[in-house]
Amino acid sequence: MNYILFDDENIRQALFPFTLSRPIAEIRAGILTLREKWEMLLKEHCYSQTISYLQEKYQPLPESSEGVPVIYINSSLFPSPELLESIKQLPQDSALHNENTILAVSCSSYQKSFRVENHKFNSKKFLGTVSQLQKPWEIFSNNAQNIQADFDLLTIGRKSATIDSSNKVIGSENIFIEEGAGLQCCIINASTGPVYIGKFAEVMEGCMIRGPFALGEHAVLKMGSKIYGPTTIGPECKVGGEVNNSVIFGYSNKAHDGFLGNSVIGEWCNLGADTNNSNLKNNYGQVKIWNMAQDEWQSTGLQFCGLMMGDHSKSGINTMFNTGTVVGFSANIFDGGFPPKFIKSYSWGGQSNATKFELEKAIEVATKVFERRKLNFSDADRKVFEYLYAH
Repeated sequence: MNYILFDDENIRQALFPFTLSRPIAEIRAGILTLREKWEMLLKEHCYSQTISYLQEKYQPLPESSEGVPVIYINSSLFPSPELLESIKQLPQDSALHNENTILAVSCSSYQKSFRVENHKFNSKKFLGTVSQLQKPWEIFSNNAQNIQADFDLLTIGRKSATIDSSNKVIGSENIFIEEGAGLQCCIINASTGPVYIGKFAEVMEGCMIRGPFALGEHAVLKMGSKIYGPTTIGPECKVGGEVNNSVIFGYSNKAHDGFLGNSVIGEWCNLGADTNNSNLKNNYGQVKIWNMAQDEWQSTGLQFCGLMMGDHSKSGINTMFNTGTVVGFSANIFDGGFPPKFIKSYSWGGQSNATKFELEKAIEVATKVFERRKLNFSDADRKVFEYLYAH
């Protein structure tokens, strides 16, 4: 069976700025992305169906598959054995729903132009519990349960690499270290939640980690870092300073001192030395953040909410982000004082009079950043930059 994770357009827009440059399924929530979670449980590759300007980079089912049976799964869903079983039992040309949400659709024939909302199917109601990602702040606010679920999935029936005796450890049964990871002279408290260290990741001397915590493949936690869970640092990241209840997707750096709390940072971001964010209002009230799709403020219902930063955005040294700040795609933030609580994509500067980052300059920077990681900045990447610049 071919599986396609499809984007509900309303939810995709609600998850801006992170879905400006990726399908919902590529969001990291816990240790794994949503796509990786589904692939592990299905034991099958999952294709993506998303908005057209992203589709070339995140390939759909090949056109040669025209006419083969497929199952479409709502990409904002977290997989569970119960949901998976119901999806697999769907008759062809029928849908699984929960209240007003289409969870999955089984189709007898794949069509490239297929849109779930344009078709009527025999419908079956799913009576179990559904977990779904619908708001950007849920990425960090639900990170504890997502790390635990992924930890259980990744480590079942497996044995951790040996923990070096130079470390001070509490709750060693909740620590899993993959092959090739380096971890010495650190303090790890896993009694508060699991700690997962990915392949060839490095935790330098003097780091203090309080679970739940996940460090992705080839990521680096720099000397003396203070990590409060639940926190995820994705693959190929370099992180230092103080981090609390945050998710960094991958290929991003916060390499120096400074505080990051109750925040989500996309890919290819860089936070300059002593960048800090506020995660609590002075009046202890609920935090509102800017809804990019609806152009209005939206209440998070949270007392603690920090920085939401889209892909390829960067901050200069000593940048101070206010509570509930939203940064778009490829913004370059610098200058004195607090920048606005909403910073548009391709902003150049920090205050309300910021100019626009030139497209070719932005692509030049991205190309260099890719080259540093021995990756190729592709034509598909360029098209994403061009579309977001024009829109």
